[in-house]
Amino acid sequence: MINPKLASRILIVGLILTVISTAIYVSIVLSSGLPTLEELENPKQDLATQVISADGELLDHFATKRRTYAPYDSIPRSFISALIATEDRAFFDHWGVHVNRIIKAMVKNVFAFRTKEGASTITQQLARNLYFTQEMSLSRKIREAWTAIQIERTYTKNEILEMYANTVYYGRGAYGIRVASQVYFNKEPMQLTNAESAYLVGLFKAPEKYNADDSLGIARRNLILGMMLDQELISESEWAEATTAPLAKPDRKDVSRGIAPHFVEMIRQQLGRGGEWNDRLKGYDLYRDGLIIHTTLNARIQRHANDAVAEHLADYQKLFDRTWSWNSKRKVLDGVLQRAISQRSEYIAAPKEKRSRIAISLRRNQRFVDSVKRIASTIQAGVVVLDIRTGAILALVGASPQAMKLDQAFRYSLNHVTQIRRQPGSAFKPFVYTAALESGMTPDSTVDSGPFSYILPTGETWAPRGWSKHGGPMALRNALKFSTNTVAARLITEHTTPSAVVSVCQRMGITSPLTAVPSIALGAVEVTPLELTAAYIPFVSQGVYVEPSAITKIEDRMGNVLYEARLPQNITDAIGSSVSEDMLSMLRGVVDGGTGSSIRQFYRHDAAGKTGTTNDFADAWFIGCTPQLAAGVWTGFDDRRVQFTGDYGQGGRAAAPVWGRLMQKIWNDDRVVYHEARFPIPPEDVDSVTPDMILNPPSDQINNEE
Repeated sequence: MINPKLASRILIVGLILTVISTAIYVSIVLSSGLPTLEELENPKQDLATQVISADGELLDHFATKRRTYAPYDSIPRSFISALIATEDRAFFDHWGVHVNRIIKAMVKNVFAFRTKEGASTITQQLARNLYFTQEMSLSRKIREAWTAIQIERTYTKNEILEMYANTVYYGRGAYGIRVASQVYFNKEPMQLTNAESAYLVGLFKAPEKYNADDSLGIARRNLILGMMLDQELISESEWAEATTAPLAKPDRKDVSRGIAPHFVEMIRQQLGRGGEWNDRLKGYDLYRDGLIIHTTLNARIQRHANDAVAEHLADYQKLFDRTWSWNSKRKVLDGVLQRAISQRSEYIAAPKEKRSRIAISLRRNQRFVDSVKRIASTIQAGVVVLDIRTGAILALVGASPQAMKLDQAFRYSLNHVTQIRRQPGSAFKPFVYTAALESGMTPDSTVDSGPFSYILPTGETWAPRGWSKHGGPMALRNALKFSTNTVAARLITEHTTPSAVVSVCQRMGITSPLTAVPSIALGAVEVTPLELTAAYIPFVSQGVYVEPSAITKIEDRMGNVLYEARLPQNITDAIGSSVSEDMLSMLRGVVDGGTGSSIRQFYRHDAAGKTGTTNDFADAWFIGCTPQLAAGVWTGFDDRRVQFTGDYGQGGRAAAPVWGRLMQKIWNDDRVVYHEARFPIPPEDVDSVTPDMILNPPSDQINNEE
């Protein structure tokens, strides 16, 4: 029989050794792997760069992890309540760890013979998210608890809640409440309802599980709402409303695309190009350092531009589909298919001797052929809106809505404002007229409008089509109004020179290569829609050219300004003010009774502009200005072998109505500031616009030069 005194001594010694061993183990564990004081005070997180519109709307992110930061006062009370009810009811009473919960969890785990229940407080979970991995080990739990205590000593309770809401993972690649609110409900956090806040908190346990199955997500949400009711964090009526609310998650495509995907991608490419941005952003990671990029884009105008394009092309695509026949375009189809096949990954990766077999297989695949036909015959569009005074890009539509639906990688697809160069046709003629005015002519000077031919230095004869059916002298303002080709041809060969026209273009901001030959009078050059639109600004701004801009300011995650632009940035005196006034007067005539009069079925206020149509109706343009805005519209097809099939492909019909719809939407929007109705100079010799002119505008002369 053991002596009771000896047994008690053994027990005491055992307890002492256990305490000492535990203390030694804890001290060893805590001797390494803990965050430093600096890391505690400045926890490092990968934060997404935010791209913000001029009116404060989040456009998109650049990130490896989509995480942006929302301050505490931007987190709704409903979210905080759901978080505390679910994760840590005693959050405001403990100092980082909850001893009672730890003991209860240990007992349950012992009897279950496995880790069944955790005891982590919100602060411990934050410590794990910030500094540790998700491994299940005793050493990690000890470090986590110690770090939680240090976090509580360093931050207030509200700051801890703020950091937690911004670090946790919500599924769908979203880190932080702000991104999660956008991804799941397409709204800012403060707009979340009780039901939506509870749903987001419910995702913490198993994000992909509850996100993938809405029935599970709703059940989890309602469980959390019940916890909130039990703790009197919501009322009975709020609970009843929230538990019966539908789960109104927007489609993933609608959220991820954003309102201006091509504009955002243009920004990303600008910042990645190097040059001045390398110096300004040296040491910063565009995808991890949480920069804030403020842009010129106006979200309301952007939405109006999106809608104008969608409305016009909805009917126009049907018109094209009725008139286009692949059966009569076998050579075109063969070329389009071959181009599509050559871009397929399996074709590119295959050895040369196997490529023909792959090509034959794809041509026999009706599903593939139909897909290629559908994409190739979808009308594309590019629209840009500029502030005439500052050059700010207020809106940019880089592709048609239907094309973006067909192209799953739309964000990185061709930007039809900045990444295409196409012949502008008659939309280029204003630069020829500008050169003629600079040579001493006036809007009322007359030029023969009959048939014209010219012997080129090569000995070839250039004889453009498109002359006045009446022939004889025609005033310049009327020749531009009705886009008479032979007048433009005579101007560049008899009253000015191709070199003078090129000089005008370069002064007015066109940077694309231009060859000084007579055929440029009819738009036989290739330019981007952005530079052509910006080149019209001097016609409205007393001859001053303003370079387009997209970025106004860049800040780091703490709000320190790394770059700030003063708009306008680069301005030059491109043409004389008197020439500018004369050109504005003539361009007003184009929309008031000329080839651009179709805009008048939508927009009745002061406007000036020019239509453009290229060979075989391949491209349709309208570049126009109001007293405050310059906007350019291009429509056409990615493959130039696919073309409009008749007069409906003229600029006055295929492009100008988009411009008219857009300007009327802007005018009708009281929250948009661009409402100046009058040019400073009254119109001269402007014909009245009849209903027939609006519905059937005069034909825009077609450029027949290759």
